[in-house]
Amino acid sequence: MNTAPTTITETAPQQATNNEVVVEVTDLKKSFGAQEVLNGVSLKLFNGENLVILGRSGTGKSVMIKCIIGLLTPDAGTISVFGENVEMLSRIQLNTMRQKVGFLFQNGALYDSMTVRQNLEFSLRRIKRELTEKEIEEKVHEVLENVGLADQIDKTPAQLSGGMQKRISLARTIIVDPSVMLYDEPTTGLDPITSVEISNLINDVQKKYKTSSIVITHDIKCARTTATRIIMVKDGCVYKEGKLDDFENSDDELVRSFFM
Repeated sequence: MNTAPTTITETAPQQATNNEVVVEVTDLKKSFGAQEVLNGVSLKLFNGENLVILGRSGTGKSVMIKCIIGLLTPDAGTISVFGENVEMLSRIQLNTMRQKVGFLFQNGALYDSMTVRQNLEFSLRRIKRELTEKEIEEKVHEVLENVGLADQIDKTPAQLSGGMQKRISLARTIIVDPSVMLYDEPTTGLDPITSVEISNLINDVQKKYKTSSIVITHDIKCARTTATRIIMVKDGCVYKEGKLDDFENSDDELVRSFFM
């Protein structure tokens, strides 16, 4: 992919490779004071799929994936990642689990004082300590090629567009070879062309790195492009679950308000 393509070829997500459950959320509840955000959410992420979670702002989508990686502690319910109960993990075990889970934050979370190269090297040196300097250099160039930004390696985040920053953030996430990817509103704030590029990159990452992904979004174009399966959340609960066709052809008023 070029940094400024004139044409975009849309890719499609692959289907789940088997019935292996890599993430399971059961009856998850979370409140902040008197505000109930999650009220009994249950879901499963299967090996090799892109699970899109839709819902209006404030329905707890981002809170849920932060609970999955232990950034927030739920009030009730259980979360299993790779067959292990997240709440029962020690700090060391939790850090080990997080190394297998990539999290693409809404704002990208790049280090402003570092170049693109340094941002990527930092993650590798912290997690893949066995790599040689040559292997680190090769891995940096590989992921930058995969997101179409090899020529931006010595730029700082301030010198990049919002779309480029998002792609560099994705490169920094996949450089450590995660098994699961969590995308929090990956196309928010991006123009339509860049949004399509990011959606296609999500599918490309799924296929190349064999990831299982949860994509939090209210961008229907992103959902249509990336979804193997969709869950819609309303009032902190799962409202509807199914394939894209189930949502596209639904007569439900709330569903149609998203898919018109």
